Amino acid sequence: MATDIKAPTFPESVAEGTVATWHKKVGDSVERDELIVEIETDKVVLEVVAPEAGTLSEIKIEEGNTCESEQVLGVLGAASEGGKSEDKPSADAKGEAESEDKGQSANEEKPAAKDKPAASGKSHEVKAPSFPESVQEGTVASWNKKVGEAVKRDEVLAEIETDKVVLEVVAPADGALAEIKVEEGEVVESEALLAVFSEGAGGEGAGGDNDSSASAESAGDQDQASAAEGEQDAKVDGKILAPAARKMAAENDLDVSKLEGTGKGGRVLKEDVQKAIDDGSAKKSAKPAASAPKAAAAPAVEGERPEQRVPMSRLRQTIAKRLVQAQQTAAMLTTYNEVDMSAVMALRSEYKDTFLKAHDVKLGFMGFFVKAATEALKRFPDVNASIDGTDIVYHGYQDIGVAVSTPRGLVVPVLRDTDSMKLADVEKAIGDFGQRGKQGKLGIEDMQGGTFTITNGGIFGSLMSTPILNPPQTAILGMHKIQERPMAVNGKVEIRPMMYLAVSYDHRMIDGKDAVQFLVAIKSLLEDPARLLLDI
Repeated sequence: MATDIKAPTFPESVAEGTVATWHKKVGDSVERDELIVEIETDKVVLEVVAPEAGTLSEIKIEEGNTCESEQVLGVLGAASEGGKSEDKPSADAKGEAESEDKGQSANEEKPAAKDKPAASGKSHEVKAPSFPESVQEGTVASWNKKVGEAVKRDEVLAEIETDKVVLEVVAPADGALAEIKVEEGEVVESEALLAVFSEGAGGEGAGGDNDSSASAESAGDQDQASAAEGEQDAKVDGKILAPAARKMAAENDLDVSKLEGTGKGGRVLKEDVQKAIDDGSAKKSAKPAASAPKAAAAPAVEGERPEQRVPMSRLRQTIAKRLVQAQQTAAMLTTYNEVDMSAVMALRSEYKDTFLKAHDVKLGFMGFFVKAATEALKRFPDVNASIDGTDIVYHGYQDIGVAVSTPRGLVVPVLRDTDSMKLADVEKAIGDFGQRGKQGKLGIEDMQGGTFTITNGGIFGSLMSTPILNPPQTAILGMHKIQERPMAVNGKVEIRPMMYLAVSYDHRMIDGKDAVQFLVAIKSLLEDPARLLLDI
């Protein structure tokens, strides 16, 4: 029975999309929920997966052609049409081949195969996720499992770091890694083959008692286990270190002998090294002068002026490239003003407890700034526009990016349709961004798009700065520290909590008059928050 493959339901603000990539061709067999085609819209890349197992029998819309919401893209035939029954034996044969490779060798001792009945199940190719068009490649940051180690379905096998986010690769079933094809630190492209996974391999040992698992490892698999250890773990100063832990320990120049391992058999994990870095328990002690000959005095001097060279992360490289690009391509200017925060602070002080009880989130300052910026963007559409080549794109909505500092660097997740968001919605969303940013859980979809950006250097103590544009946006608002200063109010000097505001803008798109009036509008709304409620 044929099944239509349809485009997803597009959001109301998205009129159409473009078929970017077909990952299957006519005649290819597909599994249920397997990625078939990607559709690119003006905001995000949407993935279309198989509604059921079968064979791709017809493609109705080719790559590069546009499609509308819920339009039929292709037809999926029954599994038998593509000879899916023929694929199973080959998959089983592949699983047996993997089992033989996982032992000593194909022509070596058969007793090793005796320990492999669990590994004789179906083999899977573990591939990198499908990267959006804006992400060209990623780096294998860490393997969380080693060859032969029991893994549960959907358990994280590896992490891939792109220039925007860290993507997790999970196990397709219960089993174990049979082979790792891309080591940590190597660069991979979208859907690149990372490893081979065998269903059931190591799973029965893990599901049973530890003794049976240990005996299986110490029997015919002894050579294979030691070979895997040679590839994955390493013994340093009497400690067994996982690859990620070894790399981190080397980068931070730690004394390995002082590391405490919490992994199986005392294995030192990445988390153990991070803990040692945080509490400083594994720092190398200074070498005593008496123990070294006079010729070794020079290195001792170097130890007092240490240097460390580490590769720049992919995210940091992208940040650098985009900021330099913004300065080189945009006619960037910055205008400044200052806002009296007395009214906002008084309002926040009066209602913060009630707000917390009603919405289960603290009332901060960012909600006021996001709402004020949203109102100002509605009044000045040029500031909410973006430049695409020689075209100007005017956006009929306000999607505001909020700069968030994470351990990996600065990222800008986007608040969608802020005009329809309440203060509580804004505060909850920003809190969620901050939490997920620290955990490395922000997705690519969280950071795509955006018509305007707000960055708050004030939380770090910045009194004034010049923010850099976030292309292709044409403006960015910089918030700063609230500082009490003497101000002339009605002919008298009063101490007021003041904040400097800065708007950097692209002069190719925005005139100075509009930029100044835009900033004045934000200032007026913040100094009299009732305007936000009255829409005046």
